[in-house]
Amino acid sequence: MRAKRQTIDRADKGGREMNWRKSSYSGGEGNCIEVADSGNRVLVRDTQDHTGPVLKVSPAAWKSFAEQVKRSLAEPKPKP
Repeated sequence: MRAKRQTIDRADKGGREMNWRKSSYSGGEGNCIEVADSGNRVLVRDTQDHTGPVLKVSPAAWKSFAEQVKRSLAEPKPKP
C-alpha cells in the first residue's frame, strides 16, 4: 500500500521511534490503519487509537496481505 502521511511516535521496546505510515487508500471515514517497520516485523495499528493494541506480522505475511488487497481492488465489482 502506498504511504501518504507519516507520524513518528510510540517508541518500540528498543527505544527507537516508530515511523508510522498511513495508507493513501484510506478514506476520510475514520476506519484507517497505519503501518511501521520494526526490523523483522511489520506493525499495524488503528489510526485513531495510537495507544491501543498493535498487530505484529512478518514482512512476508504483510506483503501477501497487501498483494491480496490490491488484487481485490483491481477486480471488477459485481453488479447488484
